[in-house]
Amino acid sequence: MNKLQKTAIAAAVAQVVVLHASPVWAQTAEPAVTGPVVVVSGQRAALQSAQKLKQDSDEVVDSIVAEDIGKLPDRSVTEVLQRIAGVTIDRNMAGDPNRQSVEGSGVSVRGLTYVRSEINGRDAFSAGGGRSLGFSDVAPELMAGVDVYKNPSAEQVEGAVAGLVNLRTAMPFDFKGFKGTVGVSESYSTLRQGKPSPTATVLLSNRWTTDIGEIGALIDFAHAKSPSRSDGVGVDPYFPHVNSTDPALYDRNKTQWIPLGVGYRSQDFDRTRRGDYAAFQWKPNKDLTAGLTYFKTRYKEDLDEHVVASSEDKWYQQVASSNSVFDKNGAFQSGTISNPTYGGSPFNSSQRINTRESSTRDISLNVQWRVSPDLTWTNDFQHVRSTTEGFDADVSTGFILPNQTMDMTGKVPQIGLGSAAYMADPKNYYWAYTQEALDRATATQKAWKSDVKYSFDDPVLRDIRFGVRLANREGDNNKAQKFYNWQAITFPWMEGWQINGVARLSDPRFAGGASLQTIDNFFGGKYSLPPMLFADSATVRGFPDQWAKIHSYHDILCAEKGSTCDPWKPATFNDPAATNTQTEKTRAAYTQLRFGWDDLKFPIDGNVGIRYVRTQGAGSGYVAYTPPSTPSVGTGVNVTGLDKLINIPAFAQSQSFTNSYGNWLPSLNLRMKASNELQFRFAAAKAISRPDFNQLQVQTTLNAEHLQTVTRDAAGNTTAVQFNGTSLTGTSDGNPLLKPIRATNVDLTAEWYFAKAGSLTFSLFNKDLQDIIVTKNYAYTAKDVTGASRSFVVTGPVNGAKGFARGFEIAHQQYYDFVPDWLRGIGTQASWTYVESERTLKDPVYEAWCAGSDASSNYNLSINGCDTDARAFGKTPLPGLSRHTVNLALMYEQHGLSLRVAYNWRSRYLLGVNQWGSRGNNGLNTNPASSSFLIPTTNNDQAFGLPLYQAAYGQVDASIFYDFTDKFRVGLEGTNLTNSYTRQIMQQHSGDFTRQVFMSGPRYTLLAQYSF
Repeated sequence: MNKLQKTAIAAAVAQVVVLHASPVWAQTAEPAVTGPVVVVSGQRAALQSAQKLKQDSDEVVDSIVAEDIGKLPDRSVTEVLQRIAGVTIDRNMAGDPNRQSVEGSGVSVRGLTYVRSEINGRDAFSAGGGRSLGFSDVAPELMAGVDVYKNPSAEQVEGAVAGLVNLRTAMPFDFKGFKGTVGVSESYSTLRQGKPSPTATVLLSNRWTTDIGEIGALIDFAHAKSPSRSDGVGVDPYFPHVNSTDPALYDRNKTQWIPLGVGYRSQDFDRTRRGDYAAFQWKPNKDLTAGLTYFKTRYKEDLDEHVVASSEDKWYQQVASSNSVFDKNGAFQSGTISNPTYGGSPFNSSQRINTRESSTRDISLNVQWRVSPDLTWTNDFQHVRSTTEGFDADVSTGFILPNQTMDMTGKVPQIGLGSAAYMADPKNYYWAYTQEALDRATATQKAWKSDVKYSFDDPVLRDIRFGVRLANREGDNNKAQKFYNWQAITFPWMEGWQINGVARLSDPRFAGGASLQTIDNFFGGKYSLPPMLFADSATVRGFPDQWAKIHSYHDILCAEKGSTCDPWKPATFNDPAATNTQTEKTRAAYTQLRFGWDDLKFPIDGNVGIRYVRTQGAGSGYVAYTPPSTPSVGTGVNVTGLDKLINIPAFAQSQSFTNSYGNWLPSLNLRMKASNELQFRFAAAKAISRPDFNQLQVQTTLNAEHLQTVTRDAAGNTTAVQFNGTSLTGTSDGNPLLKPIRATNVDLTAEWYFAKAGSLTFSLFNKDLQDIIVTKNYAYTAKDVTGASRSFVVTGPVNGAKGFARGFEIAHQQYYDFVPDWLRGIGTQASWTYVESERTLKDPVYEAWCAGSDASSNYNLSINGCDTDARAFGKTPLPGLSRHTVNLALMYEQHGLSLRVAYNWRSRYLLGVNQWGSRGNNGLNTNPASSSFLIPTTNNDQAFGLPLYQAAYGQVDASIFYDFTDKFRVGLEGTNLTNSYTRQIMQQHSGDFTRQVFMSGPRYTLLAQYSF
């Protein structure tokens, strides 16, 4: 464990264990305290409310409550959630570990991502395949509080294996009368600089007594712009440069591990959030209350990114300079790398644009009728509609870098590109490739929930609750392509057999559409990057017309060579295989009994219940195949092996599936009160988490690649092409027959509430998991043009593993009112969560050596991971799970001044295995039993995929507010004040190496709020 981990955990333990004695002092001294009375408001009042919710809840729950209505203490709901014990957030963009999310992305509870989300106790989700809401897309200004249930009971809607996150908004009857707040803010990113980002929020609420009863109305609007920037330096996987390719002379211990290349990326990200909320309540008499709510969150994001990355395809031809330094394992540390064959190292300089617009609208009606003093009947109707549409585009130029200079010994890899003159010269650049991804999705849900509660006049039985819930969800997901529609324009490897030369930007025929661009203040000025030629933003955003223009350059060069080249085809939604539809119906019923023995020496209360839910799902989509381009070679080139190529006509076949299953979900919650301050809980429950809708898609994409070996002469001209057959692979986006992940959850807690805003709590938890979803291979058969059957190796998700996540949480919070007057108002919060986990495959596939392409060896590759020398890594932990999570906060509130300094830290965790950027098909097979032993090749016959980890990360945030009056306050918030870097680590047998390091810089927000 590194020094940072030890320091953070020690601080948490010291806070929780040592300071636990302070409450005793506080209790003893409290009656004798004289002097100023502590005014409870703002931050302290919020902590008191949250603690009271936790103490009185029937379930294990933690909460955050707004200091004032419409104000949570962070810039996004995701950032708010990380303050809760046991909750962690990811620092990468959802589904894309190669890019940083400055505000955080995915939310995990006790190490697991199977999280269910609600708004005001109702189902909430975002379109695009997920079952939970995108928390970072919700305006925090609309929230009155956030509750995290860690072991929900039978009366709560199923789906929360890890936990249930409920976002609470205000209702007009929450206030005695008129309530109004207006808030404005302005944020500043030290790395982005100068980009305005105003936020405004307005809340108005009132209630009236009329002839038809009491009426209340509330409206809340929030609009926020959140510009940010992230800079990253990246290192490609290390490849084994062996001492000899002669098996008799080969010595593994003399292998030198040299990275393929280095690069950087700079990402400007603009997010605009819009939140609209309205609530109406009507109470015609004391027994009937109706509430109608309208909630809509909209966001628009725009990412503009510059990336420089190696495109080296023959790592085995790379040479390290004579002055290069290697560590004891033979891993490259510093020096210069080049490829004499190319006269340098191939690189791409690309500009990427990613835009997305999404919205979620929820209209709900709740009617509560107290039929009699003992009987209450509640009905809830909900309609949700969510949409999303995205466009991801990348246009790249290429160049040959004479050499790469790098130093891996520091905190951040130091890289050196070519001279400023070289990088600014258009003749060194050529048009390389384009790639685009288009998607759009719509999801709707209608739900009705009816609950009855009957209260008993009994010394033991409190009440019995039972109810039903019916929900119908429909979703349409459209992707214009499987992943990216990557298409080459010109590359040096095309020269000689397809084109005479690449489309250089210095050629007047191919000029235009690119310009010299500078990335200022890269990594806060720690790097000095020369101006480089990138595609213009107008070119990238000019899809498809501008793209057709630059792809025509390839057609011109093909015509000059006399080659036959396929024209560029943009991705469109016209292909029926791009459409996937899904429906899901759930029918649930539950009953739950609340009870209590108040007359015992140690009173016990709790609830026991059972829920049954029936799920029926249906999906339709396509299995589609597009053949590869017909190989073409130049005249005078010796061609062999054409008879080994497989020719299958293109096709798209519709397919439909149905699936149904039922689940019994019992739950038990017990609480024993040892005193008014000390209580213990025991909770046990069965839970399920249904697969995300994107895991249920009926969409299979089949691919083929003609394998070939190209021989060139000393001048680089192609002299021979040998075709080695056709690789048939495929990927299934989902599996409509998946079952839910099942869990048995057990919690045991001890909770000491020694003050209104003071507590010390301890929790043990265990989650046994069944039917964990993993990836596995299966065969799909199709006919070729001769009628012969050909088999594709297809990968897709299955319920193929079991596992567990278990550990403990310890948390402490307190204001120290027993201190001298000048310190009164100071307080602390601390929590430490420890989780250990394990995943066990139902069908273990571990083999010491990896073989074949990424399709034929995918199960071993994706589960265990394979190094670039074909050695497997073995069992990997559950992704996204940190063993240690620590939260520390120092607070102060006195005389209108409110301060908070918070530190959040989580230990290393697995991002995934076989992730983009740390995988490939051109490894070296060092298995002595293999027929390709020590033969370096680019023919997709040796796949590798490295386990990618997020290094331990801690971040310091702070805020200061001052109340000029009881209605007007001004504040300043600072995020990531210590400018912490996020670091990714790729695991290899020769060591753990830096994959990427990201920097986003501190961000500051100036706020003002007026209440009336």
